[in-house]
Amino acid sequence: MTGAPRRKRDSAATKEALLQAASELFAERGFNATTVRDVAARAGVNQALLFRYFGSKQELFAAVLSHNSARVLDAQPPEELPWRMLCNLLSAEQRSGDEHPIAAMLRSYSDERAAQVLREELGARYAARLAELTDAADAELRADLVLAWLFGIGMVRSVLGKAPLRDADPDVVARYVTRAISVLLERVDVPDER
Repeated sequence: MTGAPRRKRDSAATKEALLQAASELFAERGFNATTVRDVAARAGVNQALLFRYFGSKQELFAAVLSHNSARVLDAQPPEELPWRMLCNLLSAEQRSGDEHPIAAMLRSYSDERAAQVLREELGARYAARLAELTDAADAELRADLVLAWLFGIGMVRSVLGKAPLRDADPDVVARYVTRAISVLLERVDVPDER
């Protein structure tokens, strides 16, 4: 009598399932309320595999942010990043209130390791990519201003749900914001054409 065929282990698929499950749960609940048991259960794997691949919940959180950041940062040319970030924030499919990813990030900030990862992944990586879009001497400041403004828009529109921004047409918001971002991230060292 032969048993059911053994399923071939696929570490890449298991890691991806854990990252996807963790991404969903961190967005829904925040860092502190998400348990490794829940992540493993949602991914359909043994909890021991989570520790084998990621070591700890903090490292899993870091991996989720890194994975999600890389997807956004590498998906398009750098000059499209502000537009893509804005579209994601204004998307009708985006959760709102306590379910919004920005709210989850704020809940996660109470854990020091999670806060460090947020600063490194969302602060440093995004700001560095945005800073590449201008040749101004204060490129890093300009990039931080854009980043702060985009997160602020997400916070006011989707987390706080404040009208009129909450109800504004995404195309109108995008038009205003992209115009202002283009001024902040303009190229100032334009060759002199004589």
